[in-house]
Amino acid sequence: MDFYRELEVALHSHDIEQKEAIVSRALAYCSQNEVNTPTDFRPVMLQTPSYAACCRIVAPRDLPRRRALGTPEGLAVQIHAIAHIEYSAIDLAIDAVYRFADTPGAYKYDWLEVAADEIRHFKMLHTLLEKLGYGYGDFPVHGGLFETARATQHSLLERMAVVPRYFEAGGLDVNPQIVAKLKTKRSQPVVEALLEALDVIYKEEIDHVRKGDRWFKYACEREGVETSVYFEILKRHGLLGKRQGPINVEARKAAGFACEEILRLGAKECEE
Repeated sequence: MDFYRELEVALHSHDIEQKEAIVSRALAYCSQNEVNTPTDFRPVMLQTPSYAACCRIVAPRDLPRRRALGTPEGLAVQIHAIAHIEYSAIDLAIDAVYRFADTPGAYKYDWLEVAADEIRHFKMLHTLLEKLGYGYGDFPVHGGLFETARATQHSLLERMAVVPRYFEAGGLDVNPQIVAKLKTKRSQPVVEALLEALDVIYKEEIDHVRKGDRWFKYACEREGVETSVYFEILKRHGLLGKRQGPINVEARKAAGFACEEILRLGAKECEE
């Protein structure tokens, strides 16, 4: 397998089946071989997200509002927004392997596993979109997570801090709030199926954040810095103090966060 070349193809492709096939091959390859990085390998700097081929990218303020969950279109807007996060997460996981080649085999395997999970999550959500008569790309999206990938492409430490330990961990905070809103509409078959999908996603995202925590701490040790650098990184990226709403203390603890960190992020209580 031309490991990095195939991952590069996956990053550029908007075909979810092609992404899935490459990730599956890469996982199988990693499980049986040590990945050797060619001495002349230089990861390309991505200029546009792969979903630009099928989605209209707009500023966050121009996204459709997600309120009317009682209508098929309103529900589709909500599902589409979640599906877009999952699609973005596929490319972030693939890029974490492709871009940071000087990492252990266990790191590569972990993030390919995450990519495989995110592909499955996206396909679950896309099936629900189709049941409502819509597909991915029928509503505009924002490019925030792609810009995050670009902003952290120079540093494994920053990538692990910002993507899994900030954005994905933030998803653990938000998931219960979305579920609470949807439960009032669960008489709709699609909503019931969406709640089941969100439960799967929630449980697996805890594992993703845990992997991010593991490799963030690895990067800290490799660079000889304390894990408190996390807050310095968030500040540098303009993220410190931006998180709104309740902190999911138990999920974050399960994912590796220390109570000291959780309290500093805004939780009122946390017991080790």
